[in-house]
Amino acid sequence: MRNETVLLLILLLSVLLWSGSSSDTFDATQSFRDADVLVSVGGTFVLGFFSPSDSGQRFLGIWYARVSVPTVVWVANRENPLNDSSGALSVDSLGNLIISSNNSASLVWSTNNSLLPAEVNSSPVVQLLDSGNLVLYQDVDKKVILWQSFDHPTDTMLPNMKIGYKKTSSRTWSITSWRSYDDPRPGICTFMANPTGYPQLFLYKDGAPHWRTGPWTGSRWSGIPEMRNNYVFNIFFVNDGDEFSITYIMINTSILSTIVVNETGTIDRMNWIEQEHRWVPMYSAPGEPCDYYNQCGPNGLCDPYKADLYTCSCFPGFQPRYPNHWLLKDTTGGCVRNTGASICQSGEGFVGINNTKLPDTSIAQVNMTMTLRECESACLRNCSCTAYASATESGGGSGCLMWYGELNDTRTFNNGQQIYIREDAAELDEQPEWEQESHTGDNAAGIGRCSFASISLCLTNYKAQKRYICWPELFPMKGSDFDDSLIRRHFCTCKTVNSSIATGGRRLPALWPRTPKNPSSVAKPLDTKELDRTGKSDAGLPSFKLSSVAAFTDNFSLSNRLGVGGFGTVYKGVMSDGTEVAVKRLSEFSRQGDEEFKNEVNLIARLQHRNLVRMLGFCLKDNEKILVYEYLPNKSLDAFLFDKSKKSLLDWRIRFDILTGVARGLMYLHQDSRLRVIHRDLKASNVLLDTEMQPKISDFGMARMCGGDQSEGTTNRVVGTFGYMSPEYAMEGVFSVKSDVYSFGILLLEIISGKKISSYYDEGSSTNLVGHFWELWKGGLCMEIIDESIAVDEPHTWKEVLKCIQIGLLCVQELPTDRPTMSTVIFMLGNDTGLASPRQPAYTIRKKNNMGTTNNSSSDSAASVNQATISIIEGR
Repeated sequence: MRNETVLLLILLLSVLLWSGSSSDTFDATQSFRDADVLVSVGGTFVLGFFSPSDSGQRFLGIWYARVSVPTVVWVANRENPLNDSSGALSVDSLGNLIISSNNSASLVWSTNNSLLPAEVNSSPVVQLLDSGNLVLYQDVDKKVILWQSFDHPTDTMLPNMKIGYKKTSSRTWSITSWRSYDDPRPGICTFMANPTGYPQLFLYKDGAPHWRTGPWTGSRWSGIPEMRNNYVFNIFFVNDGDEFSITYIMINTSILSTIVVNETGTIDRMNWIEQEHRWVPMYSAPGEPCDYYNQCGPNGLCDPYKADLYTCSCFPGFQPRYPNHWLLKDTTGGCVRNTGASICQSGEGFVGINNTKLPDTSIAQVNMTMTLRECESACLRNCSCTAYASATESGGGSGCLMWYGELNDTRTFNNGQQIYIREDAAELDEQPEWEQESHTGDNAAGIGRCSFASISLCLTNYKAQKRYICWPELFPMKGSDFDDSLIRRHFCTCKTVNSSIATGGRRLPALWPRTPKNPSSVAKPLDTKELDRTGKSDAGLPSFKLSSVAAFTDNFSLSNRLGVGGFGTVYKGVMSDGTEVAVKRLSEFSRQGDEEFKNEVNLIARLQHRNLVRMLGFCLKDNEKILVYEYLPNKSLDAFLFDKSKKSLLDWRIRFDILTGVARGLMYLHQDSRLRVIHRDLKASNVLLDTEMQPKISDFGMARMCGGDQSEGTTNRVVGTFGYMSPEYAMEGVFSVKSDVYSFGILLLEIISGKKISSYYDEGSSTNLVGHFWELWKGGLCMEIIDESIAVDEPHTWKEVLKCIQIGLLCVQELPTDRPTMSTVIFMLGNDTGLASPRQPAYTIRKKNNMGTTNNSSSDSAASVNQATISIIEGR
């Protein structure tokens, strides 16, 4: 969405003209000048010339008439802007709609309609419809359409508009992003149909696949499960051999809705919320790593719900193409068939994998008349067929999709589809009994799947006297000082064998270098000898022995100490395999008790996001409570932000990336994770930075899990840090996702100012940091509080900083309903939308204490001097 002063003035002008004498039509006898506008009959859209920036370039476009945020939905001359206001729109003698320049007498833009009737009527009419479609009719009867803008969309898809193609007329309907936020020229991102194989829609970036919808399942796209429960619009899908297209029509036509290709590489569905005077994102893709095209390479499966270190795994019967690359988390090479696999031999079959976004159907064929049983037989007869699935979800599945070649861009969803992967006889024999697929009638249901990942393989049913075959050169089958389940998960194949040969030695194709003489030197994700044999969190996180943790940290030596807080001490450690870790040793008197400790262990193991810190294990022994995390060499954000010698390393681009990363991490907690999580203690010291200064939210001891439909809760025990607590939480014990939004707002203002919320003091003012920001914002003097380390000499940087200040003030509003959600914050950070005007935030006045001096806390209670997390017991 576009937000420029010039465009806003034009929008206001167009509304005034609409309320006066403007029309929705003009004919060939009239000339449409730069200052003229057309307004649709219902007053929804305006056609006119506009300038999106200070460059003075003029474009003819269509935008919403009475939306307070300037929103252009179509641009005519986007590849050839005018340099002045001399442009005019007219109909030429051939019946084309053209834009010409009076100053240069040159043709700027034309419909160039080659499909006009042989004889063009002398009185064509141009009309702007209330759908946003600009139509050129053959005559005043308006029965024959010569040209319409809906056939030539720019970056926005409106209701009743098509995306797709038509073979007989060689027509395509696609949308292409602007070049930048203030440049309507065509950008590098295009959303369009791919007609190869079984058609689907792709978002291309720089000409390469960036994200795809997946195939049509009968009611939704395979890759957009959110469409399953839709009560806002009706979908019209056409695939008749000549035309492949999709159109959406709003059920409630009073709702304004658009689909926009963003210049940053996302496709966003937006709804206008009049009460809030803003566009609200309803859906955006790609939104997480597994959304990006072919994240795990050919024959790889991307699973964002996995609880281990990797989201990528190989299909059953496949292994990493470049094993050493997978150890470094470079999975783009994908997977290949296991060595020695015999395809198209007797005894082969299929393994079912549940809940997937079906692979790229560019190499697939469809037969809508086949049952799933017939589909299986047809695929089995063709040696080139690698997988099959139902084409639609209706009636439990119907039609047949068959893939020929490598399977690209497959990921899992909680409510995805099922696909069947071709396997040879040997591989099928290795599938445990509980993973064999079963057929009932014409429907097949895979009961499980076997993921041959670089770290975790298959678990067998050990209690049922199954046995496992291990890699003897990696881990000898003797001794008892190890965790059986871990050995099976990391080093063993999924083969059910007779116990008499359980100590045999058939080796799976190695994922690590073969070093039979020195197995301890093999690179592994965790050293199995250092794991407690019985300890596991509810989420399966390994428990370390205290002696092992002590060895990591050289017996908790002072030289390895990274920092001290109210919770205890953090040490740097090195595991026996060379992995650097951060060891958080809670003191015996730590405010983080047993419940908080267990909460963090069981919660963070279930959360997987690039902007959340990753926990590797824990230790609970007597009074010792220890957490083991990935080591982040740049420590926490406050170590840079509030250090005069280091803050200069944080230029504006780094700071903006940090706050954007924190926002994405919070959105994942609030909205995208399997659990709705409220952090309750977000602050600068709980934001860690990796080697590339990318942020990771840490310390989940105070976090609360909520049900999917639960948005808030109450507590008698208020926990958090003064200054970061929202008023409803600090005073009433009411917490919600909006409590985290408040904390994020404080963090954002700290990042901009380089000042702590708990230490800001201005002797000449009665306001705290939030209040000072508010006073300067009202007076237009925000430059005074921006950290001197931030260079704002560039207009774009200055504009972005001001936008972030406004977002920060919106986040710290007193009422939770006035604060945006984190998904809205991310949208505002990434787009130049018109933002709501903030009201006076909460906690803007510094309170007086009993001694008559000012207390700079954001609460009436005293702030802790070290900004440590606190707990307050309140009776209710």
